[in-house]
Amino acid sequence: MTDGERPDPDALLARVQAEEAPPRARLKIFFGAAPGVGKTFAMLESAQRLRAEGVDVVIGVIETHGRSETGALVAGLPTVPRRRVEHRGVTLDELDLDAALARRPTVILVDELAHTNAPGSRHVKRWQDVLELLDAGVEVHTTLNVQHVASLTDVVEQITGVKVRETVPDDVLARADELELIDLAPEVLLERLGEGKVYLPEQARRATQHFFQKGNLLALRELALRRTAEQVDVDVQAYRRAHGIERPWGSREQVLVAVGPSPSSERLIRAGKRAAERLDAAWEVAAVDRPSRPLGERDRDRLEAHLRLAESLGAEIVRLRGEDVAAALLTHAKRRGVTRVVVGKPTHARWRDLLTGGLVDALIRGSGEIEVHVVAPIDRDARPPAPAAPDARVAPPSARWSWAAGTLAVAAVTALGLVAFDHVSLADLAMLYVVAIMIAALGGRGPSLLAATLSVLAFDFCFVPPRFTLAVSDLGHLVTFAVMFTAGLSVSALTTRLRRQEQDALVRERRTAAILGFTREIAAAEAAADIAAVAVRHVEELLGVGAAVLVPEADGDLTTLTSIAGLMPLSAPEQSVAAWSLAHRQPAGHGTATLPGAAVTAVPLAEDAPRGVLVTAGRRDAPPFTADERHLLAALARQTGLALGRVQLASAARDASIRARTEELRSSLLSAVSHDLRTPLAVITGAATSLRDARAKLPPAVEAELIGTIVDEARRLERVLQNLLNITRVETGLEPARAWVPVSELCGSALTRLADVLGPRAVELDVPDDLLVSVDPVLFEQVLINLIENAVKHGAPPIAIAARRHGPQVEISVADAGAGIDPALGPRLFEKFFQAPGARKGGVGLGLAVCRGVVTAHGGTIAIERAGGGGARFVVRLPTPPPPLVPAPDAAAEAP
Repeated sequence: MTDGERPDPDALLARVQAEEAPPRARLKIFFGAAPGVGKTFAMLESAQRLRAEGVDVVIGVIETHGRSETGALVAGLPTVPRRRVEHRGVTLDELDLDAALARRPTVILVDELAHTNAPGSRHVKRWQDVLELLDAGVEVHTTLNVQHVASLTDVVEQITGVKVRETVPDDVLARADELELIDLAPEVLLERLGEGKVYLPEQARRATQHFFQKGNLLALRELALRRTAEQVDVDVQAYRRAHGIERPWGSREQVLVAVGPSPSSERLIRAGKRAAERLDAAWEVAAVDRPSRPLGERDRDRLEAHLRLAESLGAEIVRLRGEDVAAALLTHAKRRGVTRVVVGKPTHARWRDLLTGGLVDALIRGSGEIEVHVVAPIDRDARPPAPAAPDARVAPPSARWSWAAGTLAVAAVTALGLVAFDHVSLADLAMLYVVAIMIAALGGRGPSLLAATLSVLAFDFCFVPPRFTLAVSDLGHLVTFAVMFTAGLSVSALTTRLRRQEQDALVRERRTAAILGFTREIAAAEAAADIAAVAVRHVEELLGVGAAVLVPEADGDLTTLTSIAGLMPLSAPEQSVAAWSLAHRQPAGHGTATLPGAAVTAVPLAEDAPRGVLVTAGRRDAPPFTADERHLLAALARQTGLALGRVQLASAARDASIRARTEELRSSLLSAVSHDLRTPLAVITGAATSLRDARAKLPPAVEAELIGTIVDEARRLERVLQNLLNITRVETGLEPARAWVPVSELCGSALTRLADVLGPRAVELDVPDDLLVSVDPVLFEQVLINLIENAVKHGAPPIAIAARRHGPQVEISVADAGAGIDPALGPRLFEKFFQAPGARKGGVGLGLAVCRGVVTAHGGTIAIERAGGGGARFVVRLPTPPPPLVPAPDAAAEAP
């Protein structure tokens, strides 16, 4: 195989992954240039062939439009009953999606892919129903006309003069596994139309006068053929790349579409989509916000609609800021490696470009190697939106005071000029009026214009010869008047721009600070409930809506981790919105294309795993989220999902660690105790066997010795088993059953149980009789037993046991007079199965580990120190509050 024949490794990897992935349900689209070409007829013929082959084919929706030939092909095919919806007094029949999902046929027929569902349906569009059927594993056959392809609607409008409202995203068309073109010559279609096989006679007559003109049909036919050829070309290129028939492309195109609130932006978006598809390129849609020219509400709504359209067509949305639109676009394009910029053709007068510079000219001059494509609007009369009036958000705190301040400033200058007229020149007075205008300009454009007007009038009337008239003898003063007006307009424009920039900066600062705080808090949160609380609080602060985080339980039901008061509990319809969003990992609810009539908006926390849903509420009657808000909400949801995933992974890691430690403990126990269990059992077995087989021959002293051996080894075995049980309790979480017990009683009980082990060894006991501790008596007695037994095995007499109260703590110590312990080994002595070098054999190495676990469960500490006589001293410190006071017995009650 030559280098030219070697397949692309990335393509091979993608091919292997695709082959290993579970098979997805197929989508077959019967594609046509216009209604009446026979798409439904061809789909039913194909369904009848599949039915004859034994395939389970059902009809979901078929629109025969009264055509007898089409109706005849329906016979014999089972049908899913339609869902009846009442809307404005009219009964509408829609696809029953739930019934189709419950039926789960092999193939379902869904006619008219671009159809808009009745209000109240789960999805706005029928193509969304089809996608849900495909996700459920049901193969779908459907029909579509070329005029309904979203990226072609502007071309169709240019051809036919009809703006198509019902569209299907290009991504759905690209999802099709098979695109079958149903082609019919325009002459034959017009003949069918005249025979009443497409529409009723009156509808057919109107159609031939408008949409069904021969020129329109020829153009639509060409458009359908081209779109089909593009789809086939995509399949061919994918096959070639997968099989190494041609070299992979050395670089990838990147398309940037610049849009604004102008109606022509819709055409730009569709043109950019088509260009990106032809080039197999990624594409972005960018809008530049100019702080000095804020958009009005209507223009903002139109821009948001354009961005939603671009998002639905698969574009990445970019919001830029800057006064120089061309510079902002080029800076972003160069940073992202954009190869083509698509902009609209200017529709304003040429003189504006001469004065302020044109966007297209600036883009072309500064683009360098980037191609600039200029697209003409369909509507020749389209004009860019006028700048909005000053927004109320940038108005001064008191508008009335701004107007009054400008008037008072002009009046003050006029009064000063009248008083000092003989001592100042007209130029000085003009400068004072300019200062007054600048003061008024701080309140906005309106006060500055009023101040400029009043200044001109007062200056002319009071000071310009002839005085106290509005006549002007020297035309040079007209320049002074123009300067006053220009100063007022310039300063007010600058003030408005600075104030808006200040407010925008404050908004960005608050949002950035909130996002930074959100990231910091959510990174520090260690529990799922804490993560949810952080997410909910920041959604409330950033977007001003109530929120809740829902996560799936083991049985699949959603449970609420945290919510803003008033949002929960969710109603059944709202729960269904959240459940749909989680199952399909897509946004749903208010402001989306799925269940848009819901009162909540649900956003999945992750796209790769069903981690949960972020639900927001409170905007049913309010406008949907803007593009920025949608992206912000999606970002918060993703961060929340990542944090929850981190917690889940940490929990899984802890569980795995516990399982590993448990397995390690089990193996260690089996290896460590095998000797210590077998040894006493062997001794017991040997002694018992001797007593059974030769008891009559044994002297009484030997018999007593054997019985004593059995007892001693049984007690030793009991202590080993007791330590094993205690270490198991410590490992699985110990909850002490506390009670107030005298320390002297604990020590006495432990010494009694170890009487045989101690033998003649001296024990020094220094414990006050009235010293009480709050401990689990059984467990803490075992602690003392283990410490005393350790001193017996590894130390030397005398053994000293002491106890004292030191403030809020009680200190209990067990010391011996042996060789002591190396201080470096101190911390390791309390590890499981650890034995100091040179120590006497015969123990498992669990005694001190049990001591530490029990003491820690009581909130105390245990340490080893060097005793005064050179031996080892184990010290237990327990936090012990003063014991409760016992009331004195009632003397009257005890009297006889």
